[in-house]
Amino acid sequence: MHILSDIPAKQPDAANTLWSRCATQVQGLISDSWLSLVARLGIAAIFFLSGRTKVEGFLSITPSTYELFRTEYTLPLLSPWLAAHLATYAEHLFPLLLVLGLFTRFAGLALLGMTLVIQVFVYPDAWPTHMSWAGLLLVVIGRGGGRWSLDRYLGIR
Repeated sequence: MHILSDIPAKQPDAANTLWSRCATQVQGLISDSWLSLVARLGIAAIFFLSGRTKVEGFLSITPSTYELFRTEYTLPLLSPWLAAHLATYAEHLFPLLLVLGLFTRFAGLALLGMTLVIQVFVYPDAWPTHMSWAGLLLVVIGRGGGRWSLDRYLGIR
């Protein structure tokens, strides 16, 4: 036993040490706060830009939007007029809440519900697109707004 204690311990080589340092730095960059921020901004942009195609000026819904909800975006139990207004306002309000990080989980849940309605009733073949939206929304719902959100500063959980 005495002989083994005289053998020096193997020192980590420079490559392993460098890799360990890089991995630690990457973990710091991809923290929950960054992940939440990128997910919030990414999905907010998708819905907000869609909402902007439905209006002229601030929030004046275009005639073509009403026509789309009358012909292509038909939903059960909702009139085309009501569906056009609900979708347009939702695509403006909830992305704004996500960008601010205010009521983040609620806004994410609302947009996930909207995504499911679109998937089931409007574009059932567009599941790859809707799955990517759902993935971002599930990050937002599951992790919340993160460090850079009004939810955190206001103590909203």
